[in-house]
Amino acid sequence: MKRNGLIYWIAGFSIVLFSSCVSSKKFKGLQGEYDVLNNKYNQSQADLKNCENDLLKAKSYGANMDQQYAQLQERFKEKQKETDFLQNNTQQMLGRLQDLSVMSDKQAEAVRQSLEKLAERDIYIKDLQSAMARKDSLNLALVMNLKGSLGNVADDDLNIQVEKGVIYISISDKLLFQSGSYNLTPKAYDVLGKVATVLNNQPNIEFLVEGHTDNVPIRTSAIKDNWDLSVLRATSVVRALQERFKIDPKRMTAGGRSQYQPIESNDSATGRAANRRTRIVVLPQLDQFFQLLEPDTQATKPGEGI
Repeated sequence: MKRNGLIYWIAGFSIVLFSSCVSSKKFKGLQGEYDVLNNKYNQSQADLKNCENDLLKAKSYGANMDQQYAQLQERFKEKQKETDFLQNNTQQMLGRLQDLSVMSDKQAEAVRQSLEKLAERDIYIKDLQSAMARKDSLNLALVMNLKGSLGNVADDDLNIQVEKGVIYISISDKLLFQSGSYNLTPKAYDVLGKVATVLNNQPNIEFLVEGHTDNVPIRTSAIKDNWDLSVLRATSVVRALQERFKIDPKRMTAGGRSQYQPIESNDSATGRAANRRTRIVVLPQLDQFFQLLEPDTQATKPGEGI
């Protein structure tokens, strides 16, 4: 009976093992345990057969063998119970092994697909980083060229900034226009010519020209309000860049902001003067970033600006 108890314990322990999460590394070890259990089951079947044969022999001896027959019958029942138990647990173990094998295959496939996606994402991130690095390098070169070209212009009249990867060139209205007018002054062509020289050296760059005003109302025969003034000043700059400095008009957009994006308070003359400005915004080429989001699209080649 101790031997039977040991067998039951081994079988029960195996089931507990299989009911927990099993790593693929332990699969071979579990397969070995199954083989041991299966061998015990086969041995138990052989013992049962022998027991059955002994029982038949004892029964044929007659009444004087009743005691031995009873013992053999009890042994036969125990062996039958042991064999049934082992058979049941062996089948359960086999089923769990098969389930584990299928699960491992699925998990392996899931891991493989995850690794492929991670590799694709890594390439995508590197492409974006490379594109951003090229864009930052281009912005740095452009800012340095602009500052070098416009170095003789006072800081109060010209401001070049880079915010979130976008270049902003702000030119005060006194360098470009007379008060309340959208006609360019002779000095304006000198400043715009220097800006145009730098922009023409980067033919892939597109930019927006914005007109900004203070909050002082204006109304003339040609200008209805500050919206009109801001837009007309922007179109005057764009027209000059196109006609006099030969910048491709497809690269430019003109727009007016009126008085609604001040950089200082309009409560003082100094603040109002700062708000009256024309701003050139170098636009990022988003189409090249969008190309990186599309499958089967090559990354931007080295040397192409963003």
